[in-house]
Amino acid sequence: MDKYGTGQDPYCYPESTTLRNLLDIRDEAELITVERELTLLATDAIQFSPPPYDLAYLQTLHRQLFSDLYPWAGAIRTIDIAKGETRFCHVPRIEAESHKLFDRLAQQDHFTPLPREPLIAAVAELYGDLNVVHPFREGNGRAQRLLFEHIVINCGYEISWEGLERREWLEANVAAYYCDYRPMTAIFRRCIGAPLSE
Repeated sequence: MDKYGTGQDPYCYPESTTLRNLLDIRDEAELITVERELTLLATDAIQFSPPPYDLAYLQTLHRQLFSDLYPWAGAIRTIDIAKGETRFCHVPRIEAESHKLFDRLAQQDHFTPLPREPLIAAVAELYGDLNVVHPFREGNGRAQRLLFEHIVINCGYEISWEGLERREWLEANVAAYYCDYRPMTAIFRRCIGAPLSE
């Protein structure tokens, strides 16, 4: 069983929960450490880009973050996955559901007209809904947080994840899965800072 409970995962080494990787690291703890270090370096090299923000943009961010480690970086996952009681979007629906969300974002001019409080509510809801799609086999959270940094910066606000606790973040994502966006809204209220012009 893999960590998502779907049986033997083709993304993992046989009889293992360790993801196949370009460095052929077979120890899961070591892979997690190396992955963290490589994605931190990659994040520093990724430059802000203006809209459009869409699935292709998210795939590009994921590819930039993980291409040194995973051959499938930036590619839509090919297996259904779940975490605990949370089942993510069925593979054949990933692109359609992503496009629905990104089309709505584009129709709202990427949230740029919104004052701070409505912006917070809008990004919290979009984040929660996009997280349910979970388009990649791994690294969804990192790619998605980077995407939302770009969305918020494009709206003219600072954003920082500093001080965000893992447990609080996971609980907010689970709540959003059930369409309770209040915990995610509270997090974004703290993370979205002052207007960049100040």
